[in-house]
Amino acid sequence: MKVLLLTGLGALFFSYYWDDNFDPAGLQGARVLLTGASTGIGEELAYLYARLGAHLVLTAHTEALLQKVVGNCRKLGAPKVFFIAADMASPEVPERVVRFALDKLGGLDYLVLNHLGATPAGTRSRSVQATRWLLQVNFLSYVQLTSLALPILTDSKGSLVVVSSLLGHVPTSFSSPYSAAKFALDGFFGSLRRELDVQDVNVAITMCVLGLRDRASTAEGVRGVTRAKAAPGPKAALAVIRGSATRAPGVFYPWRFHLLCLLRGWLPHPRAWFIRQELNVTAAEAA
Repeated sequence: MKVLLLTGLGALFFSYYWDDNFDPAGLQGARVLLTGASTGIGEELAYLYARLGAHLVLTAHTEALLQKVVGNCRKLGAPKVFFIAADMASPEVPERVVRFALDKLGGLDYLVLNHLGATPAGTRSRSVQATRWLLQVNFLSYVQLTSLALPILTDSKGSLVVVSSLLGHVPTSFSSPYSAAKFALDGFFGSLRRELDVQDVNVAITMCVLGLRDRASTAEGVRGVTRAKAAPGPKAALAVIRGSATRAPGVFYPWRFHLLCLLRGWLPHPRAWFIRQELNVTAAEAA
């Protein structure tokens, strides 16, 4: 019975994701501000948007890496591509980034929030200082960028795309500050979506629940602690673009993450044995 139920749910989600009326031509000329664009899925998103003919403003912490991505985007056919190096740990930076994007593009159709501040997994990452830094980078800067860009997106009937994590729905061990920031994203943008609906504001919000990021900094942060594999960047990026272009409320990659989020409601308190299957607890405690 359980096998049949899971098979049926899997078929339902499969049909949902493929019946999405995605039209790649609709992104030609779209004005996109993409954060966290220098590596991993952010880099892959930049390349896909470039191939589809979008006009891009890319931002990330490291200028040298951004310059490389910008050069590749131009080779892939992006009509316009600009970059601004920015450290989202500084509260004054989001305003500078949005002003730069408006100056270069004249407006926005997509705000894609993908930047990530990661700290090593382990018990030491629960310090107040580390938590405060993570909340600024992974939550408060998202709120700032959204507040600044929302009037422009309202004018263009645009989209907010929030790249989040399974840890924003299903908490796990040795990730307390990171998981707190991701849960905050889900709460903030879930509430904002309802506010926009009530006010009849035609701005879509697509929440993207992805697995472990396929990028060096994230993999290094959890090396030896988790046995989970990173999500392939190109496939995850395509799922994000398909979902946001069709104004879907949510994207789950891999798709089974949707099942995990549902199961969390049925099994809110997993046994320690189950958690230990995905974690090297000794390594986490030593971190």
